[in-house]
Amino acid sequence: MTAVKIYTIPTCSDCTFAKRYFKEHNISYEDYNCDENPDYAVEVKKLTGKQIVPTIVIGDQVFVGFAENLKEISDLLKIQ
Repeated sequence: MTAVKIYTIPTCSDCTFAKRYFKEHNISYEDYNCDENPDYAVEVKKLTGKQIVPTIVIGDQVFVGFAENLKEISDLLKIQ
């Protein structure tokens, strides 16, 4: 199974949606809370050139935002 990392903040509704979606489809993920650890926000900036959450990393692919990337993420994770 491909490792899934998700960079989030607690007040982000798209982050909450992404985590719920992964849980509902039994996709394990590592949650990197940028509010709790500022180093994670620095990682997001290095990955994307922006500071936008959720930033989702699946293998070597980086997605900025969840809802607008849902189809591509689902295809990549082979979620029906």
